[in-house]
Amino acid sequence: MRTTITLDEDVLDNARMMKEKLGIPFKAVINKALRIGLGKVEEPTRRRPYRTEPHSMGLQAGYDLDNIQELLAQAEGEGFR
Repeated sequence: MRTTITLDEDVLDNARMMKEKLGIPFKAVINKALRIGLGKVEEPTRRRPYRTEPHSMGLQAGYDLDNIQELLAQAEGEGFR
């Protein structure tokens, strides 16, 4: 089948280099690349799992995590509200 496509310059340059390197026709390079690439188009992008490392930051003396209102009042000051 014959069709017309527009290739970006970098893709065209890479295809031409492969043609010379492999010694096969340009059409064969494009067909081979498309067969390989089209098989991967539907594959989801592999991503590394997002992980965070917990760090103990400690709590300064005089602060109590059990009473959030008191903790906010101490941290921000009573006049903050």
